[in-house]
Formats: sequence, structure tokens, C-alpha cells
Amino acid sequence: MVQCENDVQREKIMTNITQLSQLDLNGTYTYADYLTWQLDDALELIKGKIMLMSPAPNVNHQRISIRLGAILYNFLKQKNCQPFAAPFDVRLYDKNKSRAADYDIYSVVQPDLCVICDNNKLDVQGCLGSPDWIIEILSKGNSKKEMQIKYDLYQENGVMEYWLIYPVEQAVYQFVLDAATQKYSLFKMYSGEDKATPYLFPDLEIDLQEVFAE
Repeated sequence: MVQCENDVQREKIMTNITQLSQLDLNGTYTYADYLTWQLDDALELIKGKIMLMSPAPNVNHQRISIRLGAILYNFLKQKNCQPFAAPFDVRLYDKNKSRAADYDIYSVVQPDLCVICDNNKLDVQGCLGSPDWIIEILSKGNSKKEMQIKYDLYQENGVMEYWLIYPVEQAVYQFVLDAATQKYSLFKMYSGEDKATPYLFPDLEIDLQEVFAE
């Protein structure tokens, strides 16, 4: 009974969160908390910790995202996989410890683009579980620490393929999860003049000159 009362009190407190300053940036939160916040600030949760997202993407970032999204949509529309673009909640959880309820989930991210082939992972809130492929397009606001944290998180949660796109350098780093070690290896690096091929979809050829064109 005491625990139930504490949970109700916590929910009441969380529903009044309208400013980031009301939150403890060193605190630990769940997806259930995240759902109650009414914030203008864009943020993600990484293992319960708040990670502020970069300001609104610039024009170049948006061009790359829209072009890649269109390529993925056209390629996948006849397949059993679907592409999604941010804002789109991807909830990651420890399958061995979590019951996949909102109060058991401590990581929720919004990849720039992701591809999901298991339709059972999709619900009205977004994706529950790991996408098959995640693409992050770096902005000036992305720190090395932030990208390392996400790299580790996606690796731990079994995201099979992970692309890091560097717009200024016009480069793509393609990481693939090793089935034996469950660790990422750098599969290929592409320049802006190359044609990139996803590991998961070897019949798809992406012209990076078209993607990076200004």
C-alpha cells in the first residue's frame, strides 16, 4: 500500500514537469516519467540519464535525412521492413531483466533514421526493442562522448547495423554487429563520391553524391 501511494505521488509530481530546470539532470528516470513531461526541450534517456539533443537540425542535415529516407522508403515499400525518421521514440530495454513496461524502460532514443523489420516491435508509441538498422547524422552539437554512449548502447542492444554520417566531411562509417562477439566492427568507410551498400540489404546501392549534394 505504501509503495502504491509513493508511485501515485511520483506520478503527480512528474505530470507537472513543464521546464527542464524542474528535473535533476543527475537523476535517474524511466520511460514512464518521460511520457508525463511537457517540455519544449528535445531530450533522450540513456540508461535512465537525461541526454539533451542538439538544437534543430540545419538545412544540410535535413537534406541528407530526407533524401536517405526517400531512398529507404522506395526500396523497402515492397519488403517486410519499414523506415522511420525522428522524432520517433525507440525504447531499448534489457530483455533479461525488464518486463518491457514503461516503468521498466530506462533508455529511449530518437535516431535520425531507423529501419525495423519485425512489425511486432511497433506500437502506437513507436518501437519497443532494437531496430535492425540505425542511421545517425552528426551535427555540430554532437559530442564525442555522446556518440560513444550511443555506440555502446546500440551495440549492447543488438542493433545489427549502425551508420554514422558526417555531413561536413561527406563520409559514412558503417558498423556491423559480429554475431559471435556481439561487438561492432567497422565494416566499411565511404566518401561522398562512393555508392554505399547496407550490410542488411546488399541489393540496395545508395549514391552518396546524390545524398550529399547541396
